[in-house]
Amino acid sequence: MNENYENSKERLQLLQTKVQRFLGLKSTQEKEQALAAMKVKQLDTAIASNIKVLTPLLKKIKQLEMQILPWKKLQQASMHLIELLELGQHESSLDDEYSHAIESQLLALEKQFQQVEHERLFNANDALHAYISINAGAGGREACDWAGLLYRMYQRWAERRNFNFRPINAISGEESGIKSAEALIEGKFVYGELKNEAGVHRLVRISPFDSAKRRHTSFASIAITADIKHDIGISIKASDIRIDTYRASGAGGQHVNTTDSAVRITHLASSIAVSCQAERSQFQNKERAMKLLKARLYEKSLAEKKSQLKNQQKTKKKIEWGSQIRSYIFHPYQMVKDHRTKMQTSALQNVLDGDINAFIKAALDPQDQ
Repeated sequence: MNENYENSKERLQLLQTKVQRFLGLKSTQEKEQALAAMKVKQLDTAIASNIKVLTPLLKKIKQLEMQILPWKKLQQASMHLIELLELGQHESSLDDEYSHAIESQLLALEKQFQQVEHERLFNANDALHAYISINAGAGGREACDWAGLLYRMYQRWAERRNFNFRPINAISGEESGIKSAEALIEGKFVYGELKNEAGVHRLVRISPFDSAKRRHTSFASIAITADIKHDIGISIKASDIRIDTYRASGAGGQHVNTTDSAVRITHLASSIAVSCQAERSQFQNKERAMKLLKARLYEKSLAEKKSQLKNQQKTKKKIEWGSQIRSYIFHPYQMVKDHRTKMQTSALQNVLDGDINAFIKAALDPQDQ
């Protein structure tokens, strides 16, 4: 136990210092005071009986608790662990098994701290689930294959993070890959993690479809939309939209291509169109498509409120050369490079297998939070 005591104690003290530094910030203390005041307000019978007042109050309480309670739990856990560490130092009868148990708990605590510190970069809206849309760009068959590889990359990323990946809609390429696809990824802070993945992704490789084995450059675009809940105040009248039904395409089965279960909804004023064919019934597909449409319209309204929509349309990038945010190079060398953060790695296959956390972390700017 003595051999590891000093090292473990030093690591624990460092962790405690970092946690205490956060809890001692003026902004954190102000949030704690606000949280305490809201909890007192919640007990007021007039407020407790008024659902319109109580609902937003509970939402604010939950948001503040998400920002503070994980740090409080870290503080308590580190204090408890240092007590166990001190006990082991003074009790010579405690064996190596005890030492290993302390080390295991310390590693878990350090991992928890890293996650809490990472989530500190996010705001309340970042805690939402997210829709991811992938569209093939310039490059024809090669671009469709590239879009398919990107779809798999984000699916594998979701699996690695134990997030739920739910396909919504897909249009297959004529010979391989996909022309476009959309999925819902459900999990804590998914939108915050993925929001900076939006943009054009570029592929450079020797095309497997070119008999002359020439190098090709292809593009695909990624769009990320927050999965906004139903209480966002977006009202859609029947006269505002056009609903089209069509037969779902897929791998087969008794419900495929036998009924017009797939649904496409077009918002006439904005020309925003969404589709869903993943569910078994037309009603379910319509319900999911409406939810996605509301999320898209809400995102658009936020952009307008911030006076950014006009600038976004002026600077909107085409899915082609010169507009990429990240390049994936297979030839003449292997490298993935983010052109915004300058983050790069030669572990190309790992990235395509969903190992993109380093790029996500590099793109998160604390100054914007």
